[in-house]
Amino acid sequence: MSEIQWKQITMEDEALIKGYYEQEQSRSCEFTFANNFLWSPHYKTRYAIVEGMLVFISGAENFSVSFPLGKGSEMKAMEVLFSYFKEMEKPFQMHMVTPEQFQKLEALYPGKFQIEYDRDAADYIYESEKLITLSGKKLHSKRNHLNRFKEEHPNWQYESITAENRHECMEMAEKWRQLNGCDEDEEKEAEFCVTLNALKNMERLGLTGGLIRLDGEVIAFSIGEPVCNDTFVVHIEKAYAHIQGAYPIINQQFAEHEAAGYLYVNREEDVGAEGLRKAKLSYRPVFLQEKGLVTLK
Repeated sequence: MSEIQWKQITMEDEALIKGYYEQEQSRSCEFTFANNFLWSPHYKTRYAIVEGMLVFISGAENFSVSFPLGKGSEMKAMEVLFSYFKEMEKPFQMHMVTPEQFQKLEALYPGKFQIEYDRDAADYIYESEKLITLSGKKLHSKRNHLNRFKEEHPNWQYESITAENRHECMEMAEKWRQLNGCDEDEEKEAEFCVTLNALKNMERLGLTGGLIRLDGEVIAFSIGEPVCNDTFVVHIEKAYAHIQGAYPIINQQFAEHEAAGYLYVNREEDVGAEGLRKAKLSYRPVFLQEKGLVTLK
């Protein structure tokens, strides 16, 4: 039988998993413990240490693994993973593989693998300075939206999310859920659950949050954290779409207050949603962090 012992991700695993991520310095949004922990029930994600390297497995029947991370032997870890898939009588699959990781695979096993990049899973990476200042001709309309919001709502406020005001964010998330038909959409319902758990466990997970208040009411909030030395990742952003400028103001203010010390901001993927893709492209990402599915040729 396979020597791999897959484990559920718990809070107690944070130091172990973070230790492996700190060796990698990737800008990909998957490279944070909080993201793994919060989404693991939805994606049925577990982890194991294979030949001294960290590997995740996702899915039940049609499962796939992540690229091994750490300072151990990638080839030894890969051989154990090959054996596992053979034992389970499943085709080998490796998910969320970056171009840099695929290059490593090619070096280890020339011509053995193929990769299919998933545009829906690509992270949008922006220059933090551009998100904060919205400078330049291409972001002119964004500046206008922001200025209009500030003129029409002179009493708006930005606040950090704290133990004292987080319940207001939870209440706002519940209203957002009702407005966005989450009951009929499994992915949106999962996103709502992740949002609540992120708010409840912010301090424990090392997350940072900010909110926008209008006439005393929370109308938008964001939650994120550093993913590596030069990149801050925004995991969650919620705003009332019917309030014009609510999304632009939380986007700009959260970047200004939390990401100013970082070169880049990762605003994650668009999951193939047309409106979300249009919105994310409109902020002019400096590049996309590609990720793909690797299979044997």
